[in-house]
Amino acid sequence: MARQLHFSEALQHSRPTTEGPPLMALPHTTARLEQETNTKRILQEITAVGQRIKRMDFAISSLMPETKSMRLDIGNFQSRVSGLEQHVTIMEDHLNTGQDRDQELLYLLSKLVDLEDRSRGDSVCFFGFPEHLEGTDTQTFLRKVLPTLTNQTSDPPMEFQRAHKLGPKRKEGDLRPRMIIACILCHGQVRQLLLAARSQGPFRV
Repeated sequence: MARQLHFSEALQHSRPTTEGPPLMALPHTTARLEQETNTKRILQEITAVGQRIKRMDFAISSLMPETKSMRLDIGNFQSRVSGLEQHVTIMEDHLNTGQDRDQELLYLLSKLVDLEDRSRGDSVCFFGFPEHLEGTDTQTFLRKVLPTLTNQTSDPPMEFQRAHKLGPKRKEGDLRPRMIIACILCHGQVRQLLLAARSQGPFRV
């Protein structure tokens, strides 16, 4: 005999059961979720990098005036250094020129000393002539008085390179005689004058 089911039991058997194994996610759904997560993470990193770049741009833009100022300062320093190098070059040239001139001056000084030594060979000093006896022209005075003192005729007349009193001019009333130095151009006349002085002794004016 077939079993008769109660209505409630039939209803219970007709309901879908919730028991059993959990529902499994589909493979394509999991991949999509991972892709979205990676995309969000990449976007966040890109946003962070963009913000960093903006901050760096701001820092660089704030440094630009200082950089320009430093470039100007460097340009000024370079121009000053160039000017100093030019001055140093000029000073070195002047120094070299000065050294060359010093050598030239030493050479000229040696020549001058040599010429003075040569000229002094024909210079004669006279002592004892009264002060103011020569007047205003010492060469003319010696040209007249020396032949008379040496008892010689001077032919041709003596020619002097120079003739003058030595020392400062005497004050009025001071009659101490000053020495006369004369450079006679003709060496033969100098020899005759010296021989006469040795043979005759002191001259009498």
